Amino acid sequence: MADPANTKLGRMLLDQISPAVMVLRTPFVEDSCRRNNLSLIEMLSPYSTFNNIDVPVRTASDQPYRLRKFKFRLFYNSDIRQRSTEAAKERLKQVITHAGDKEISDLCSRQAGIESVITTSAQDLVPSWFQNFNKELINAAAFSEHEGFDHPVACLVAVSSKDKDPVGKFVDLFNTTQLPHLLNDGSMDPKILKYYLLVHDNQEGIQEKATGILAEMRSTFGASDCRLLCINSSVDGTEEHQQNSWASHENSASNEKQFGCFLNKDDIEELRNTMHDFSSKHIIPLMELKIRVLNQQVSATRKGFRNQIKNLWWRKGKDDVPENPSAPMYTFNSTESQIRVLGDYAFMLRDYELALSNYRLISTDYKLDKAWKHYAGVQEMMGLAYFMLDQSRKDAEYCMENAFTTYAKIGSSCGRNVTRCGIWWAEMLKARDQYKDAAGVYFRISGEEPLNSAVMLEQAAYCFLMSTPAMLRKYGFHLVLSGDLYEKCDQIKHAVRTYRGALSVFKDTAWSHIRDHVHFHIGKWYAILGMFDEGIKHVLEVLPCGHQDKLTQELFLSEFFQIIQETGKTFEVLTLQLPVINFPSIKVVFEDHRTYVSPAAANVEESLWQALEEDMTPSIAGLKSNWLELQSKVLPKKYKESNVCIAGEAIKVEVSFRNPLQIPISVSNVSLICKHSTESDKSDPASNGSLDEDKNDTGLRTVSVIGETSTDASLFDLSEVNISMQGGETVLIQLTVTPKVEGTLKLVGVRWKLSGSVIGICNFQSDIVRKKVAKGKRKPKKSLKDNLEFLVIKSLPRLEGTIHSLPRTVYTGDLRCLTMELRNPSKTPVKNLKMKISHPRFLDIADQEVVNLEFPTYLKKQAISSRSCTIFDAPKTAKTVFMFPENIASSWQTPVKWPLWFRAAASGSISLYITIYYETEDVSSIIKYRTLRMHYNVEVLPSLEVSYRVSPSPSGLHEFLVRMDATNRTSSQNFQVHQLSCVGDQWELALLQPIGPNLSLGFLMAGQSLSCFFRLKNCKTRGSTEDKMSSLAKGIADVRLVGSESSGLFDTSVSPFDLFHHQERLHQERHDKGDGNTVDFILIAEAQDDSDAEPPRTTAEILSHYTCHCRVGSSSPVWWSMEGPRSASHDFSSGFCEINLNMTVYNSLEDAVSVRINTLDSLPRSNSITKTASVSGYEYGWHDISHLTDAKVTPDSMGGRVGKALSPESVSSFIWSGSCSTRINLEPLSSAEVPLQISVFCEGTFDLSNYSLQWNLRAGDGGDDGNESRVRSGSCHGRPYHITVLQKEQS
Repeated sequence: MADPANTKLGRMLLDQISPAVMVLRTPFVEDSCRRNNLSLIEMLSPYSTFNNIDVPVRTASDQPYRLRKFKFRLFYNSDIRQRSTEAAKERLKQVITHAGDKEISDLCSRQAGIESVITTSAQDLVPSWFQNFNKELINAAAFSEHEGFDHPVACLVAVSSKDKDPVGKFVDLFNTTQLPHLLNDGSMDPKILKYYLLVHDNQEGIQEKATGILAEMRSTFGASDCRLLCINSSVDGTEEHQQNSWASHENSASNEKQFGCFLNKDDIEELRNTMHDFSSKHIIPLMELKIRVLNQQVSATRKGFRNQIKNLWWRKGKDDVPENPSAPMYTFNSTESQIRVLGDYAFMLRDYELALSNYRLISTDYKLDKAWKHYAGVQEMMGLAYFMLDQSRKDAEYCMENAFTTYAKIGSSCGRNVTRCGIWWAEMLKARDQYKDAAGVYFRISGEEPLNSAVMLEQAAYCFLMSTPAMLRKYGFHLVLSGDLYEKCDQIKHAVRTYRGALSVFKDTAWSHIRDHVHFHIGKWYAILGMFDEGIKHVLEVLPCGHQDKLTQELFLSEFFQIIQETGKTFEVLTLQLPVINFPSIKVVFEDHRTYVSPAAANVEESLWQALEEDMTPSIAGLKSNWLELQSKVLPKKYKESNVCIAGEAIKVEVSFRNPLQIPISVSNVSLICKHSTESDKSDPASNGSLDEDKNDTGLRTVSVIGETSTDASLFDLSEVNISMQGGETVLIQLTVTPKVEGTLKLVGVRWKLSGSVIGICNFQSDIVRKKVAKGKRKPKKSLKDNLEFLVIKSLPRLEGTIHSLPRTVYTGDLRCLTMELRNPSKTPVKNLKMKISHPRFLDIADQEVVNLEFPTYLKKQAISSRSCTIFDAPKTAKTVFMFPENIASSWQTPVKWPLWFRAAASGSISLYITIYYETEDVSSIIKYRTLRMHYNVEVLPSLEVSYRVSPSPSGLHEFLVRMDATNRTSSQNFQVHQLSCVGDQWELALLQPIGPNLSLGFLMAGQSLSCFFRLKNCKTRGSTEDKMSSLAKGIADVRLVGSESSGLFDTSVSPFDLFHHQERLHQERHDKGDGNTVDFILIAEAQDDSDAEPPRTTAEILSHYTCHCRVGSSSPVWWSMEGPRSASHDFSSGFCEINLNMTVYNSLEDAVSVRINTLDSLPRSNSITKTASVSGYEYGWHDISHLTDAKVTPDSMGGRVGKALSPESVSSFIWSGSCSTRINLEPLSSAEVPLQISVFCEGTFDLSNYSLQWNLRAGDGGDDGNESRVRSGSCHGRPYHITVLQKEQS
């Protein structure tokens, strides 16, 4: 620690614990001093402090020391008493009020951040008026009877030369009736040094008279104790002093007063010499003498072992009674008082060792006498003496703690002493950098007096800030507590100051409730002070307080409106956050060459449209370029960073407003803020669209006329929206601006009025930049999309389009014929119309003649046969851009209508994108073409779930059994299955069992399932290649599933069936085609109206379901069938029975194969199966067989069956009696017959599946020899073939 005398506490002790001098003066003396706007004490006080007096001092020891600094205090006789409570409070209030008035300008300064506050030094951070306030608190406890450093050591008697009988006045002034109460009741020694000062005012007369009076005084009172002081020597009273000794008085007085105006340099020098002579030749020698005398008396009576025992024995005999508050317990001539005075005099003359020894000596006496106030005072001085000696911190803090608690226990009568002790104790801890402990002391000082507590809590807050590490939360919290107490004492300026300090802590933290509390009260107090701009700025911070309860939100909002009302003005607020605008969601929608049918189309990603329009829009120099690159090359240089819009076409801005509160709010007159300029306009500083030109630092701008806007009706039109928002509601509104003339248009921001009281403004540009900077990203280069500036060009034609009767909700398979209508409101025609659709699987283009036909009746076979129908080339139509006929031009007179096919191909939410390209005939425009973009969302619900199973038929080599399973997946809609069609170049389809003419096989109610069986026949034979096949319709088979004539069947070979069939084949394409053939099925159903059905209801008449690439046959390229009798009768008594069979084998490959047929009388136990075979549970030989009429036919049934091997001791009931192994060669797509024979030895039903077929591709005949992954051989097990042999009856 540094020299204790140079610390703040050391300077305080030099100022407060110093000799006191009582001043007596006549009214004429005071009048002479008032010429200088000063009292006598005010005039003399600056010269009673000596920072370099250099006086030798010798107290109790024989070794003198030199006194470098010295000060004595001057008091009028009327002031030597303790102040009343009211007077003390008033003085403190004056100090605080004056400090608040002085720092009023700081309340408008920019608030420093917490990082800057932490690095600020304590001298710059802590308010300077704290020192004056603490001094007043210490002075309030002065002149107590238990302390000696406030006892006057001398009396300065001042008489004017103008007084009558000056010598008599000196005697009369020192009259007991005029002396303080403490000098008369025995608490203080009235026999003190008297110094007689004759004051002569040079403005009243010559000095000779005063010289004569001085001589008379010296003869009466002694030459050394008398002095003449001449003042006011200035002639005109305009003296100015470079070193102003009364600067402290100027701070507390009016600036119009000039202090010391009649005092010239000689007068000031005379004042300085008088005070120096008074201190060095009278006060200091007197105190030295008294210390030596008292020290001798104390040594004789109290020091030594004998005197100590005697003192203890005498004190034990005293009555154990408390102090009498009405009379002093110890008079000035008592031993205890003499020791206390000795210690205080030694302390004031910087002999701290002597002072500490006497304080220790008397401390025990006070404790034994239970004189607790005296005891606490001595303990207090002991702690200060330890500090000044820089010894034993522990002892110093113990003494201060002991004094503090003792004062506190006495009660309210020692409240001022508690405060003084606490201030000195806290300063002691701060001098040793124990700021945290000092904060605790300040907190203990804060008591019931709110004003004192406010200052102490604020000082505690600064101690928390200066502690290591800084305790920021406690710093902010104690500032808030201090501010609340300031507000209760009507010290609003100090309340604002402390809350501003706390705001630096809570501003960027998650403590939202205390931050709102601070902002709200700062704004409220600013309004009380009349600083409405600052008040509004802070209340604005708490408006979006969604985390607060409803009552608090209502309080904040009502206070805000009240402040606005008190101003009597209408404000535009740039930072109004009610409602809250979601800046990332702000979207600007405009039309240049890109036009949109609906907002849904405008919300689609631009990349999707560009990909769709890639084959439609022209390119520059043969290179593919997007519109942004094309526009940059066409636009003038100064507009290259601008978007392009068309005069008369609206620019739409979507803004999302959110009410963060739980209470409803009203928002009116919501509109855009725009700036428009033309080529003829001169440069205008306001044309840049900035909102800051008329705005002050608080973000407010006063509006002279309510509803003032910056729009010009002749340049553009603005839309206005009024909304009422409930608590927590988010509203997306669309604002528009429609330019009327060519030029440049800039979107600056959005404006609204909150509850008809205040106008809010959001600047688009500033908020976007602020957001990017906050993320820490480098500001990117402006792009055309992000720029809010538009180049307005002259009007162009704009097509309007719609698709009539497009449903929002349909069922899967729904097939409709829609009409697209295009209109051109402009009188300028357009040309070269093109169209492209994103999902031809759902939506495709029909022939124009369809518009005049009745759908779906004209799709029936009878209707088609009576007219010629154009069949689209499906692959070409699906992949290319549709070109409207050249003779069709869209003008304002005739709209264009074109049919479209729609089919709900799959369930889910489907997005359809359509773009129409057209060119304008105005060659002077920078926009040569435009596109019309259409976007529709369709919700497709599940309808019928259809599946097919195809398996070889045992009745024919080229026949298959087809099982169709259909399930109605809707909850309320009924369907009638109308027909099933198969598509291919070699198939014929028929029902397995025909239905009657009045029966409907396929009616499905909601949730119902249906299974139907069909016979599928492959008509393709050897030599009938695809090149030789006829048209696509040749191999199509249609099966009706309702009881109606065949003329009611739909022709699935024409559009739209063939069109969507092509799309489904592409979508359902199989990657594992294998060697088998495939077949495509089309199921057509009709929706049945049901009056009781709940929505959604479809308005479609027919539904089509496509199932493509259904595999038929097995994975083996060899097909075969067993032909022969199913039953036979034989007389086994005559011998065994021989039965002839015939096997037809077919090669379905385009390559020649070799087939080997092996018949087996018994099978091995190990069932070895090739990858193309499957295991069967059937047995050959004699066994009962169940009826198979209910068995499901699956593709597995075409695999071979392996029976169980016979046991060695069993005997076979039949044997293959023909060749056991037969080899045949089959050419591509050819068949051969192989005769077989069995011998049966007993009656029964037998399964003839114990045979196998092995096939191999013939070497040199494979057309795909290079394909190593191709299977070149395989093995198939026999299929079940049952034959029943009965015993022939004897005739």
